[in-house]
Amino acid sequence: MTPPGPPSGPHSGPPELTVLDEAFDCVLCVVAHPDDIEYGTSAAVARWTGAGKTVTYWLATRGEAGIDNLHPDQAGPVREAEQRAAGRAVGVEIVEFGSYRDGIVEYGLDLRRDIAREIRRRRPGLVVTGDYHDRFVAGMLNQADHRAVGQACADAVADAGNRWIFPELLDEGLEPHHVPLLAFAGTATPTHYVDVTATFTAAVASLEEHDTYNRVLPEQFPKPAQLLGMVLGSVKPAPDVDYALLLDVVERR
Repeated sequence: MTPPGPPSGPHSGPPELTVLDEAFDCVLCVVAHPDDIEYGTSAAVARWTGAGKTVTYWLATRGEAGIDNLHPDQAGPVREAEQRAAGRAVGVEIVEFGSYRDGIVEYGLDLRRDIAREIRRRRPGLVVTGDYHDRFVAGMLNQADHRAVGQACADAVADAGNRWIFPELLDEGLEPHHVPLLAFAGTATPTHYVDVTATFTAAVASLEEHDTYNRVLPEQFPKPAQLLGMVLGSVKPAPDVDYALLLDVVERR
């Protein structure tokens, strides 16, 4: 993937940002590539696992097309292993991967079904995915796989709760599940925030686990601590919050 760039600079958080209600017990993170979660979301994951909540990951690809000088057959296993290590750094033991090809993920019924299956299997109170619009933070262009997975996840959340959509999932023993909260990370229009001041260091350690990928980034690209400092420290939604994960949250009744 092409990692997101940092926001343009520190500024005061908009007054409409609301603290995320963390009454949920289980979280599912759905993204396209290894390291997508580590560009900010893992800081909240560390907070949630530290509070005893269950967090699982589902990634559409293994990021096998993400390293120019490493053939996909070699890169895929390396990036999968690094993603599992990144999950463990913030208390996540269950990391599942889809069978989609990095760089050419397409929105469609198969992708919706696979995500709906994972939602029914994990039965989360919160699903976190990436923003699916063509632009995200700092006005940057959003990558194609991100858009496909984010849009499919938004639709799969509804699919997971309807027994007449993908009835074959019933044959697999997976009953419908209603997701109360859906959140989009990397959004240009956040509505809520999670205070991750206490878990910032854990998030840095999680991103550092992507060592093979990080080492081939351009020399001028910010190192993990600097990058996450910009991503999570660009907005101060409250005086005592040094680092915050910003989310666009949909409350589903």
